[in-house]
Amino acid sequence: MSKIIGVANQKGGVGKTTTAINLAASLAVLEYKTLLVDADPQANSTTGVGFDLHNVTHSLYDCMVNNAGAKDVILKTDIPNLYLIPSHIDLVGAEIEMINYPNREMVLKNLLDVVKDQYDFVIVDCSPSLGLITVNALTASDSVIVPVQCEFFALEGLGKLLNTIKIVQSRLNIDLKIEGILMTMYDGRLRLCNQVVSEVRRHFEDMVFDTIIHRNAKLSEAPSVGKPVILYDAKSKGATNYLNLAKEILQKNDLTKISRDERIMEL
Repeated sequence: MSKIIGVANQKGGVGKTTTAINLAASLAVLEYKTLLVDADPQANSTTGVGFDLHNVTHSLYDCMVNNAGAKDVILKTDIPNLYLIPSHIDLVGAEIEMINYPNREMVLKNLLDVVKDQYDFVIVDCSPSLGLITVNALTASDSVIVPVQCEFFALEGLGKLLNTIKIVQSRLNIDLKIEGILMTMYDGRLRLCNQVVSEVRRHFEDMVFDTIIHRNAKLSEAPSVGKPVILYDAKSKGATNYLNLAKEILQKNDLTKISRDERIMEL
């Protein structure tokens, strides 16, 4: 079994890339072979797992525009079980270059279909927009995680994203599910944070993950050294939060009931 999960929110600064990096790393640490796909031209997921952009010769752009195969651009990270399809600033022009492609919304899906069965999970870090690259990511995904910051404007733009997901479901990917809404940057000392969490839970009920990602200095520092937080400080609150999220997703998908040996036999 392989599952492709997109991490999407057109609102910037909500912890989308942080979630993609650290969820992928946590799944890898739990011995699930994981592919992280950096579909954001800012390439923060690429640098966040330790790669210098100057040394990345081939990226997702080459796959989507120049017909390179996904297997030809996949990089092995320093974390066992974690692999990466890197991004590049060139990806910012891909939407224009793909405009006349037949089935242009299906390009990423066709790329990942070739390699996805080699992995337990594929995590796609989407760009902070609702453009063609993000639509490609949603079309390729089995489900989507929506990070939402615990702040006053948390619900602003969420309706637009959910509407985009519905359009993709109706026209391009009828099997797309919402894996969950993830509350991020939570500070329990602030009354506002608690009010926002209550409000989001009231609106979306079971769609909201039980796991909440707290504000954490180590989580903020980890990208500067090119490491997921679980490698930077395994005992930090941020590392614990993302491990708990990974375990919650495994439970939700009934994967914790299968022992590692049984899964190896199945593969």
